[in-house]
Amino acid sequence: MFVVEGTGIKSEVSSMPGIYRHSTDLLLEEIKELQDLGIRAIDLFPNYAEHTKDRLASESYREDTFYLKALTAVKEKFPDITLMTDVAMDPYSSDGHDGVVVNGEILNDPTLEILGKMSIAQAKAGADIIGPSDMMDGRVGHIRQLLDEAGFSNTSIMSYTAKYASAFYGPFRDALESAPKFGDKKTYQMNPGNKREALIEAQLDLEEGADFLMVKPALSYLDIISLLNDNFDIPVAAYNVSGEYAMVKAADRNGWLDGRKIALEILLSIKRAGAKVILTYFAKELAGEI
Repeated sequence: MFVVEGTGIKSEVSSMPGIYRHSTDLLLEEIKELQDLGIRAIDLFPNYAEHTKDRLASESYREDTFYLKALTAVKEKFPDITLMTDVAMDPYSSDGHDGVVVNGEILNDPTLEILGKMSIAQAKAGADIIGPSDMMDGRVGHIRQLLDEAGFSNTSIMSYTAKYASAFYGPFRDALESAPKFGDKKTYQMNPGNKREALIEAQLDLEEGADFLMVKPALSYLDIISLLNDNFDIPVAAYNVSGEYAMVKAADRNGWLDGRKIALEILLSIKRAGAKVILTYFAKELAGEI
């Protein structure tokens, strides 16, 4: 789900029919509908105006920022909803990258400091699951240590373990208006042709304290989901990403495919591959059928 600053706002993401950016007041109404349908967990992403962004993503951990206030509002009204958050710089960065950029280079360790502040701020605001999606080295261990020291030992980490440099992310970046201002993310996201690296990253995340291992995207990486499920004893999650959703919606609108049947088949394939958790934009429309 996507939240924006303001009131009375519900704007559809043009490349994701049926998916909206909500202001907090309308977000709460939407979550009530989801809860009534039996959905018990959401992953909430912020859409920030360009003028709030800077090179160091300082808005991400500012106490009064609207995203943190939205998290608190959700948990206060729906204490039984499991609330997951996104930990990455790109929604708040004027560069649009997941890390601190200096002279065109992504700096790993300075980024960890910002991600740590962001994680603590989100945990204080009510997050149940922290989702580091940045792909910086060592970030799971750094975040786990800071959470434990701050008294948030029960806050889980769903690590974006195998996040590939994929062409399937376009509609999501449209939703957040967070595309990179230059270059791409191939220096820190994984090469789609590299299968072994997923095992290495998963082992590191496990040792650093991750509670879930996530594969992203899902549909083109079913073999990676299966690989991690077969080799690790903690739950494997899969992110059925925006581009996968958009393809189905486009084909359905053109009368080429039965969108509902295709969506169910896709989700079944992800589960069959071994995913114990699926993050998907199809959740609301299929809640009564899964």
